[in-house]
Amino acid sequence: QLQLVESGGGLVQPGGSLLLSCTASGITLGSYSIGWFRQAPGKAREGISCISTSDSIRKYEDSVKGRFTISRDNAKNTVSLWMPNLKPEDTAVYYCAAPPKNNGCPGAEEMFDYWGQGTQVTVSS
Repeated sequence: QLQLVESGGGLVQPGGSLLLSCTASGITLGSYSIGWFRQAPGKAREGISCISTSDSIRKYEDSVKGRFTISRDNAKNTVSLWMPNLKPEDTAVYYCAAPPKNNGCPGAEEMFDYWGQGTQVTVSS
């Protein structure tokens, strides 16, 4: 069964940067599109980015477009989210998730069946 693990969160000052990583245990991530989601305190979870299996598609939510970069290294079985110039409103728990194998990047959160435990990102001066 696909099991995802996020890492790379932490406490940073505004303007700082973090690199989040999503890995899978015993499963080849190259067969899965991977989405990144976040849930800020008191708010609903939102999808912020997604990358297709071959990196032919990269999607970004408007609030992070032009700032964050999603990428994957299938040889390393890793999907990353580079987050420079962080803002306080980026504070959230960040999750990676996967839809069923060979799907693209679904628009609906419900299509993502496999989730990591989340990693906390706190942006504060």
